[in-house]
Amino acid sequence: MNTLKKQRNADLIWDLEKIHQHKRAVNFVKQFENRFCVFSSSVRQLYTNYSVFFPEEANRQLVILPDPYAFHDTFNHLNPDAVQSTGLHVIPGNLIGKSGLYMIISHRNKNVRSVPIPFQEGIRQILRRSNSEDPFLPVLMKGDLREFNDQLPCLHLHRLRLKSLTALSSLDQESIRTVITDKLMSLYQESSAISLD
Repeated sequence: MNTLKKQRNADLIWDLEKIHQHKRAVNFVKQFENRFCVFSSSVRQLYTNYSVFFPEEANRQLVILPDPYAFHDTFNHLNPDAVQSTGLHVIPGNLIGKSGLYMIISHRNKNVRSVPIPFQEGIRQILRRSNSEDPFLPVLMKGDLREFNDQLPCLHLHRLRLKSLTALSSLDQESIRTVITDKLMSLYQESSAISLD
């Protein structure tokens, strides 16, 4: 916890007060620990190697703890405008009467019906774009662990746009693409092993 205080990075302390099914949310988010990178807009950093911690003295908080011995796993000087909300959520299938994980896009227009797709299929579609000029590189930010329709916990995904990382060298940009894509590939291969309870 001292490491976190030194950093003074409030983006790494997520308040879970508004989540009704707290234990379920904790179990859900633990399944994704270190599987998605975490972005902090206040310090303009992307963390690729971290632990998720739930301090007993802090009521209903989740703390992201970057590995202090793996400083090369943190990317610095990222433009906060390079990270965009997507409306794409990872949800437990029992929200929609199915088993396993699903992805669903929340539309601003509530009249547009969202069609859930199996998680593995969603990851496969994202991976297909990984080598394009504008790859879809999902990351998490503070507030992305939430409840879907005030029911079960879900993860909202943000998107990191490489083209907007103008302060980074092309080598650093390629390193970010590689680490996020490798995590996605691993998640794709292991998604059937993710437990929702």
